[in-house]
Amino acid sequence: EVQLVESGGDLVQPGGSLRLSCAASGFSISRYYMEWFRQAPGKDREFVAAIPRRAPPTEYADSVKGRFTVSRDNAKNTVFLQMNNLKPEDTAVYYCNANDVWGQGTQVTVSS
Repeated sequence: EVQLVESGGDLVQPGGSLRLSCAASGFSISRYYMEWFRQAPGKDREFVAAIPRRAPPTEYADSVKGRFTVSRDNAKNTVFLQMNNLKPEDTAVYYCNANDVWGQGTQVTVSS
């Protein structure tokens, strides 16, 4: 079964950090451009970051540039999103995507 499973979401204070993981099964991520998206309550899903099969160059939404870093470990079939200096507006469910396969998402809440 082709599947993506996100993990690492949590409640964190503003200025804190989190590292999200996206583990793939049923296919090899080494063949795919991998992306992270997020969806906040009442808003459309939006692009966050992307990483090609053989990084770099990576791409980021303007709102996260300089704070988030996307990386991949093809041997572990996993993509990561390191999020630093988190802000309340980063609160959302975060999803990874590969070739139109979506995970179930992981909740990130930034609040004091």
